[in-house]
Amino acid sequence: MLFETWLVVASVPLLPALLVVASGRCRVQVAALCRGALARALRMLRGRVCVRSTHSFVFSECTHGNARSVLETFDLYADTHPSLCIGPQTGEALDEAVGRVRPCRVLELGTHCGYSSVRMLRLLPPAGRLVTVELDPLTAELGEEIILVAGFKHSQFQVLTSSSAEAIPTLRSLLELNRGTGEGLNLVLMDHDPERYLPDLLALEREELLCPSGCSVLLIHRNRRAGDRGGILGHVRARPDCYSVESELQFMTEIFYQQESTKENK
Repeated sequence: MLFETWLVVASVPLLPALLVVASGRCRVQVAALCRGALARALRMLRGRVCVRSTHSFVFSECTHGNARSVLETFDLYADTHPSLCIGPQTGEALDEAVGRVRPCRVLELGTHCGYSSVRMLRLLPPAGRLVTVELDPLTAELGEEIILVAGFKHSQFQVLTSSSAEAIPTLRSLLELNRGTGEGLNLVLMDHDPERYLPDLLALEREELLCPSGCSVLLIHRNRRAGDRGGILGHVRARPDCYSVESELQFMTEIFYQQESTKENK
């Protein structure tokens, strides 16, 4: 944490020097790159501080081994502090989707503090399994600890510390899915970078990881003004042969994937 803080602080004085060296169009591009890098670094630091403080509160205040207590403690913390958790309102919509789909294999992109992981795991069948992907190593570690505190075992879930682009190609072997068998993910929760929603959906299609008989994809919208960032809804609406928009809530959209051949067989 100290190293990352130092890195951001040390990089700020270098920005004017970089701009002096650059000229014309190059100067504009360098300025944009520097601003983008600094913004990402600051977001990472704020996110880490949020995850650390949330984890500390939940870990010390909840009843260990009780998933309901863990969720209630998350909500209690979020009442008075900034939080990366989706919150009870979106959480109830997530519960409804999980209860309706009754998935056996779930992929979560964006572990954050472990809140959504706990909500989903408590509703999965005994043979159900969750794979959750988190880019930041510290966030992944703390999120995994909270999932364990909620009473779940590693046989029920796995945390992958990597980018979504790196994780998706590994899922077939990780979940022991054979091509051509009709197996796949039944539920996907996307709560990471909205700009990655469409590329990752396309990667899931390409890897044939979406269950052909039906897979619900839940898109979390943390910024209500962001709109269709990444163009994922445009892609879905352009493919009525296999996609449909099931619901559009304030903070979450559910889309449904099903191959045409499986529709005809029903």
